[in-house]
Amino acid sequence: MAKFDHLTLAVANWIRSRDWYVQHIGLKIEFELPERCTAALQDESGFTIFVQQSDRMTGPIGIALYFSVTDVDVTHRNLSAAGVVFAHPPQKTFWGYGAELRDPDAYVVRLWDERSMNG
Repeated sequence: MAKFDHLTLAVANWIRSRDWYVQHIGLKIEFELPERCTAALQDESGFTIFVQQSDRMTGPIGIALYFSVTDVDVTHRNLSAAGVVFAHPPQKTFWGYGAELRDPDAYVVRLWDERSMNG
């Protein structure tokens, strides 16, 4: 069985995207390649998202990133208090219970937690 462990997102500004994912989602910087306008961002399980600046963005159509958090309601409250704008607060959706926001390049970011999803 293969293990999915890297994903590249084409972004308009790699530094802005790097900072957004670190500050709001809690990813850590694994490494950076400034000469390639790329940052490797890693979650707590070792999955890496590369944010790579590109003039040839095809757009975020059809892409959604799902992040499991400890408590989606608390995470939503904390991020909202910090000024992060959500498309919708935690609620029942077609994919389960969670909150949805957009990153700086309009990629859909969905936050959920196991307790709420299983409840």
